[in-house]
Amino acid sequence: VLTGLPIESPGQANFMSMKRLLPEPGPTDIDSELADYRPFEDPLKDRPFVAVNMVSTVDGRASLSGRTVDLGTDIDTEMLLKLRTRFDAVLIGGGTMRAERYGRLVRDPEARALRERSGLSPDPLAVIISGRLDLPFDAPLFTNGEGRVLVFSNQAKSPPETETSLRVVTVEGPIRITEVLKYLRQEQGVRAVLSEGGPHLLGQLVAADAVDDFFVTISPMVTGESDAPRMLEGELPAPVGLDLVSLSEAEGELFARYRRRALA
Repeated sequence: VLTGLPIESPGQANFMSMKRLLPEPGPTDIDSELADYRPFEDPLKDRPFVAVNMVSTVDGRASLSGRTVDLGTDIDTEMLLKLRTRFDAVLIGGGTMRAERYGRLVRDPEARALRERSGLSPDPLAVIISGRLDLPFDAPLFTNGEGRVLVFSNQAKSPPETETSLRVVTVEGPIRITEVLKYLRQEQGVRAVLSEGGPHLLGQLVAADAVDDFFVTISPMVTGESDAPRMLEGELPAPVGLDLVSLSEAEGELFARYRRRALA
């Protein structure tokens, strides 16, 4: 079981103040909240199980000065890192990749060993949606030589050489998220995928009715940045009902997990 993962970010003392509000109030930590969370055990036939992890300000904005990393605390970062250890793949939008310049998705060797013991590959597959293929190929994700990267693009051009194993799937016309998920399930054997955004990618996933779990961190701040994206961008065909599975709090941050009501 993927429990007791070593902390990969500073500030361990912060975790002592985390408390569960729902369903059973009391002291908790991230390991306890995710101890039994094994989404790869519930694959669907035509697509992977899909979870989304997003952070938002109280006024609903998904970035601060163009970046999400400044919204959350070390605890939010730790939640992100430990969620990654429970999925076959991590899904990233091109804009998020350009803004955040990802490195290796699971850096800690003990965490990678635990993944292997649970039947996962040491590194989750990094999946990037980039229509124009305008990615920062000098970012550590591409230069550290670890793991694999799969990019979906509608540009028929070759990317530069990278140290990390890279494959580009060229799509004719618009990139449809339903086809991406179908490809991941049927061609790559991906059972569970974690989407880390951004807001337009989340909008596409929700519009396609393809999100099973929502992990949402509410940062205790308002930004006033009217041009900052909302947590979800795009039009939905209809409102989507969610059930609250759990709610925790640490230093004013709220950590909520919702499940799509149709699966509850």
